[in-house]
Amino acid sequence: MLDLPEAQFAIAAVREASLLARRIQREMVTSALTKDDRSPVTVADFAVQALIARRLAEQMPGSTLIGEEHADSLRVEEGIATLDQITGFVRSAIPDTTPEEVCNLIDRGSGEPPETFWTLDPIDGTKGFLRREQYAVALALIRNGKVELGVLGCPELTNRQLGTQPQPPEETGGSIIAAARGQGTWYKPLASNPQWQRLSVSTRNQTNTARILRSVEKSHTNVDEIGQLAAKLGTTAPPIGMDSQAKYAVLAAGAGDVLLRLLSKSQPDYRERIWDQAAGSIVIEEANGRITDLVGNALDFSHGRTLATNRGIVATNGHLHEAVLQTLRQIGA
Repeated sequence: MLDLPEAQFAIAAVREASLLARRIQREMVTSALTKDDRSPVTVADFAVQALIARRLAEQMPGSTLIGEEHADSLRVEEGIATLDQITGFVRSAIPDTTPEEVCNLIDRGSGEPPETFWTLDPIDGTKGFLRREQYAVALALIRNGKVELGVLGCPELTNRQLGTQPQPPEETGGSIIAAARGQGTWYKPLASNPQWQRLSVSTRNQTNTARILRSVEKSHTNVDEIGQLAAKLGTTAPPIGMDSQAKYAVLAAGAGDVLLRLLSKSQPDYRERIWDQAAGSIVIEEANGRITDLVGNALDFSHGRTLATNRGIVATNGHLHEAVLQTLRQIGA
């Protein structure tokens, strides 16, 4: 399992980046932080993208990275202080790096995708990061419009939330989840190196007992329509709100059954960014689940930096998928 060189690279890179993100969060997200201060997640986003870009250049030379961030804001006078902070954190992993190199590494992710490329969401779940709740480092390898490999580093996701067999207490701080096409989905604690555990979706097939996962932020989905869907399905369990692609790991582990990204009323034409879905999608598929858009079409990663031909996201354990799609049609989602 997970014996491809690309998988070994991605697991190591995401683990290193996740531990760096955790360090930034613990040092910068303090009680003195004002409500509107997003500087910790800004620093973490840039530092993680720079670190993974460097590791990719070292270990997979010639590879293309498509990332969420670009360094334009760091190259102007107003960004100098932030760039200095970012460089300081990156130097904890790469001692010889310079501010100029940090900017150049970040900008490696700003192009358009070729047929084969890596895509990265350095900090998926901005508000979760700032609340010290769920966030993820999400890295995926895409070839000819199809995700071949995905790794999620989830520094706040415990084995209790995944429903996996407990590890010793000192090994429960965070999770890493990896999936490769045809090789399954696997989990282990982030900060240690025990044996991998294979993940599999639930076998629940009755809609009235389904557990629905959704984003915490209302701007990322349509909460009213999720409520309508739940009522039509007859489910009585309250939706599980969770930031980031950590939700996808929870579904893959069988601790949730349905995951929804419906179109917000404020953004009816929104299309998902590829880095927001790539790693999580293969994590679900290789755990024997199913993921499509709102009308049941497979996700198509061959249209640049967005899922331009897909509307929204529906992911399930597979057993409930057609029932959910049919109900979405009934409520006009």
